[in-house]
Parts: sequence; C-alpha cells; structure tokens
Amino acid sequence: MTIGIFGTGMVAQALAASLLARGNAVLIGTRDPGATLSRTEPGAFGNPPFSAWLKEHPGTILGSYAEVARGAEILINATSGAGSLPALESAGASNLDGKILIDISNPLDFSQGFPPSLTVCNTDSLGEQIQRAFPALHVVKTLNTLTAPLMVNPALLPSDHVIFLNGNDAEAKARVTTLLGEWFGWKSSNVIDMGDITTARGTEMLLPLWVRLFGTFGTPMFNFNIVRG
Repeated sequence: MTIGIFGTGMVAQALAASLLARGNAVLIGTRDPGATLSRTEPGAFGNPPFSAWLKEHPGTILGSYAEVARGAEILINATSGAGSLPALESAGASNLDGKILIDISNPLDFSQGFPPSLTVCNTDSLGEQIQRAFPALHVVKTLNTLTAPLMVNPALLPSDHVIFLNGNDAEAKARVTTLLGEWFGWKSSNVIDMGDITTARGTEMLLPLWVRLFGTFGTPMFNFNIVRG
C-alpha cells in the first residue's frame, strides 16, 4: 500500500518508519522539499534534521503536498494544527477527493508559551474545519490523544488503553480501524468510534488534560483507558 504523510516532524517520522518496516510504500509531503532537505539545524526536542532521518530510511519519497496527495492511496495528516489547512489547500482538492485522510493534528497554540491553549474548541474543531473545507475527503480523526511511540506500538504499555475515531463516513472509519490493527497492532476492541466529525471537539479538547498529565508524570508514555460498568 502507498501511504502519504503530510508533515516531517517526529510524529510523521515515527509513523513513516513503522509503515516502512511493514512493507508499505511511504510518501512524505512538505511545502518546499528543497528547503526541508537543506535544513541542518536540529528539529524539535533536539532531534536530527529531517535530511538525516531520510538517509536512514531509504525508500521514503519526499515530495510536495500535491505530489504526495496524487500518489497515495491513504493519507495521514501529521502537520501542526496551524499548518493543516494550508497543507491540504496546497495538496489540492482534486488530489484529495474520495480519499481517506487520517487526521492526527491538534489545534494547539503555543504563542503564549507552555502549556498551550486551543485555537478552536467547544463549538468547532480542527477536524470539522478540514471536513468542511474538503467535503469529498473522508476525514477520520484518530491517534491525536497520545504520544507518537504509542501510536505505532500500543504494546509499549502493559495493559489495555484506547484511541478514538471521529468521522462522518462509517466505511472509512471501519477501514481505518482495520488498518490501525494491521499497521500498528491496535485491537479493534480498543478503538472507540465516537460518532460523526463533530465529536472531534471532545478528543481535541482532551489535549489540555494530556499536556498537564505529561507535566505531572514527566513522561509522555501514558494513555487513557475507558472503564464501563
């Protein structure tokens, strides 16, 4: 399968490495591939520049957002919240129409420092904004409530924990649930379908709690579980 990932940060890299290891073809999209490859400064949290990561993962193809959108069967949005809509606009609606977009982005605003606030909440969500902007795209919000290593390997935690799905298309959500199992080992019983894309308001608004728990625990290696009576 050919999977296109928008974004070059640590989340995109974790997803790409795991997908490559499972025999998938991976395309990574960025606004300006030349500029991305020319950067030599460390990335976020002191990680090596993307060019160094790319050399260690042969077979990954870097291209523009539009090139990646055209060439991929399934798309993943791993851009920052502020960059999501511009990235998709650059990809072009004609290249997105009819495809599934797994949206991992969160509308985090770091302009006032840490902890971040949300750029949109309560009556709207980033997931909804993406779906409204691209009505022929099948947006499925998921994997946005945990750290990247756990996204691609839930077995790193010793007991069951859950992720959520939000989206309007039932068939797309069923397909994504299957892919999450095949790609990363998520049990279908630990994937909770919350309903249509408006329910992304809830999962995106979980992030302020997640950030504060990160501060409390001093590690991102935790996740949520739901216990029902």
